[in-house]
Amino acid sequence: MSLMTWDDSYSVGVPSIDDQHKKLMGMINELHEGILAKNSREVMGPILESLILYTVEHFDYEEKIFATTGYADTQAHMAEHAKLKQRAIDIHERFKASVTGALSLEVLNFLRDWLMNHINGTDKKYSSHMLANNVT
Repeated sequence: MSLMTWDDSYSVGVPSIDDQHKKLMGMINELHEGILAKNSREVMGPILESLILYTVEHFDYEEKIFATTGYADTQAHMAEHAKLKQRAIDIHERFKASVTGALSLEVLNFLRDWLMNHINGTDKKYSSHMLANNVT
């Protein structure tokens, strides 16, 4: 059972970024499935690490586009990225320090809400800029 399902309401109109968002959504769904299946630390750890690494790659990708296209809201968007990166690192550190290595539904809900709110809020703000600059 998926926690999140992609639909066009999440699209920012840029195929490369939409594809990355879909991948992030899929990774969060993998974590959800792992929690439901009560998977071990050995199973969940690599999924969480991959999610964090891919999130950083995604943010870097967006930020490079901002730099090359002169996106006006770059600093505010990057500040949000920095906060989210730190939160993801904190989650990973708590996971590694945990005796059980369990991920809580609270953490999963944070990740889901973060992705949905980030896409529908902050990322949608750059859609017209990206399209005007022929970003695909």
